[in-house]
Amino acid sequence: MKRILLACSSGMSTSMLVTKMQEHAKSIGDEAEIWAVGQDQASEDMAKADAVLIGPQMSFLKGQLEKEAAQYGIHVEVIDMMAYGMVDGKKAYEQALKLVERKNG
Repeated sequence: MKRILLACSSGMSTSMLVTKMQEHAKSIGDEAEIWAVGQDQASEDMAKADAVLIGPQMSFLKGQLEKEAAQYGIHVEVIDMMAYGMVDGKKAYEQALKLVERKNG
């Protein structure tokens, strides 16, 4: 089971993307737990995640979140702008999978 955390300013704008990512994962037979939180909750929830994707509006926090994620051996990336803007669950899921593979690699 892959565990993917999405974080954005409030946790609301990524909720549609989470749904699209879940649909894509299911369509390809992957078991994945994907959830979204606001930036204040991200540090706490990353302990349960295999990868963290953050909304483009949080890119200024990437360095800080990477330091926190390092203690769990996970990676943080900013969600691809096109995937985020188009609510492209497939593209965002594939981006997250690369991070999971780096963790497990």
